Amino acid sequence: MESGAATTAQLRALKSLGVRLAIDDFGTGFSSLAHLRRFPVDTLKIDGTFVAGLGSAPQDASIAAAVISLAHALDLTTVAEGVETEEQLSILRGLGCDLGQGHFFARPAPAAEALRLVGAQ
Repeated sequence: MESGAATTAQLRALKSLGVRLAIDDFGTGFSSLAHLRRFPVDTLKIDGTFVAGLGSAPQDASIAAAVISLAHALDLTTVAEGVETEEQLSILRGLGCDLGQGHFFARPAPAAEALRLVGAQ
């Protein structure tokens, strides 16, 4: 993720139009705590590698808890990526995670099927 002044200005312009911004895969790759200070984000998406270990790897639960706590302290929404089991969802709910995404909720679908599902609700 670029961190220059031009990038920050572009993100602020998008925010002024009502666009909500998320940092994806937080805790891995190029995501950084400095991005939380520099960029006008609304949401932190917890990387699925940490979600996958919930229930079997205590350190993953500790990392998820820390990310959720940090996000909420900064008034950000949390999304857990890669939720595949009811156990993972239960742990995430217990940690206070706001939202989840993954195969537990729905499998990937063709665009027409996704539109049908959205229209049915």
